Amino acid sequence: MMNFVVKTIANAGALAVAVWLLDKITLTGDSTGKKVGTLLVVALIFGLVNFLVKPLVQLLSLPLLILTLGLFTLIVNALMLLLTSWLADKFDLSFHVEGFWTAVLGGLIISIVSWALNVILPDRD
Repeated sequence: MMNFVVKTIANAGALAVAVWLLDKITLTGDSTGKKVGTLLVVALIFGLVNFLVKPLVQLLSLPLLILTLGLFTLIVNALMLLLTSWLADKFDLSFHVEGFWTAVLGGLIISIVSWALNVILPDRD
């Protein structure tokens, strides 16, 4: 359970960095508390998308992953971020990613920051 909480916090931090760095990834809210709450819910959605959908997409795109020596992973990450944005919109959350190339850059930022945070944060169950 602790590992799940740590990974969710790392995802929320990585999403916050992407929102901060990219103008076309937006998170709106009336107060800081509401923004943090929205960010945590979006991080949960992002974690679920990465847990449930991403392995299937990677399996189906395995030939492209091999052909591009793994660079197609950037496209898969962008698609997972766009799916998260779409789901956040369906749940009436104020998180939005505007455009595919923004999602590619956002996915790259989120991957790097999430990796760094997972190295720093404790990993225990």
